Amino acid sequence: MKSTFRRLAAVAAVTTTAVASALTAIPSIAGQFGQKEVDQSKFVAVAAPLQGGSNHQLLVLEQVSSARPCWSESGAAPVVVDPLLVQFDFTGICGRSTDSNGYSIRVNGEDLGLQYSLRVVKKDNDMLLVGASRDRSKPMLLLGQTDGVTNNFAKINLNSGWRFTKRMYGESVLGHVYLTYEGAAVPTIGAVGGGTGAAPVVTPPNPGTGQPTSRFRDTVGDIYLAEIDRAVQVGFISGFEDSTFRPQAELTREQLVSMVLGAIDSLPNVNLNVPAQAGGNPYSDVEASRWSAARIQFAKQNNLISGYEDGTFRPAQPVTRAELMAVLRRAGEYAKSLQGQQPQLQGNRPATAFSDTNGHWANGLISQMSSVCNVASPVNERGTAFSPNSAAQRNYAAAATLRMLNCVNPQQTAAQP
Repeated sequence: MKSTFRRLAAVAAVTTTAVASALTAIPSIAGQFGQKEVDQSKFVAVAAPLQGGSNHQLLVLEQVSSARPCWSESGAAPVVVDPLLVQFDFTGICGRSTDSNGYSIRVNGEDLGLQYSLRVVKKDNDMLLVGASRDRSKPMLLLGQTDGVTNNFAKINLNSGWRFTKRMYGESVLGHVYLTYEGAAVPTIGAVGGGTGAAPVVTPPNPGTGQPTSRFRDTVGDIYLAEIDRAVQVGFISGFEDSTFRPQAELTREQLVSMVLGAIDSLPNVNLNVPAQAGGNPYSDVEASRWSAARIQFAKQNNLISGYEDGTFRPAQPVTRAELMAVLRRAGEYAKSLQGQQPQLQGNRPATAFSDTNGHWANGLISQMSSVCNVASPVNERGTAFSPNSAAQRNYAAAATLRMLNCVNPQQTAAQP
């Protein structure tokens, strides 16, 4: 096994030099990289032994073609990996990344390669894959673990919410691998007791709930899993009595009003005092006796929503993704004013260039909301299409509302790295 790793390290050194040389030619465009979704079964994260197995580092293997396997797995807790690619000519068959030139962390569309380095650290009877910040005052990100300790190559199981993607520049897919996460609640890990070598302690993404496992039987594997769970914990959206969330169900216009008001009301030192009963029909098709009438009336009076030219609100009609952005922008501005802040929403990341919003009535606000905590993002967080006229599904509506909430919550903003 030692000789195997020496051969792997020797080959890696050549590749690292070539990649580094290529990257030095384009340092100014690092912020313009995109990401491409990949087949997760074609990749594996490995804790590769150093110094006879007393320490480990990250190794990412990719099965490029099916000509022959690039690795094999055996055992459990931990799963031992045999990197077979060192035993044959792997050109065009296997790919592997051995350091920061070949892989980096990407969170919510931002490449964090210059801010975080990936490391394998030991904790109790486990080895953890963490992202260590260049700023020592910031917590480390927790990406996965081996579920056991070995001196050999061990498989790192990525935690829920993390996945592999590939770096893109323009239309070109590059060899660089991203460890990618989308969501507001990124799992972190800090040190206990201070000083070097302190035992790490895991801070769960949702306080009190442990790792981001699904609380609903139909959100397992959902791209918005962590944000759905956090939104339910905050309390502005909930599941159903049959233990489902129905993530792909369409959100109606009246449900959106209820959800947004609940989100704003959850902010510290905010109490909306929405009346229990409407003082009349807020719209011609919303009678005062309707369950949502008082909330719709309150939202209308505070310029959070608007109806149609014919005087209707169409409460049971699915809200479009563009309409969702319009309401969330108004909600964000209203929330800031309630907290004594200037109402204008300030972008904190580059705006996304969507491929299907030019000429749309909401093009400007969609672009703006993409720069505000990534509230506006591509469909299922993939590709470049926003699909403004499509119905907003419950999973994305919950995630987008949570992102808006985090962006206007002074406590949450101060806590984010």
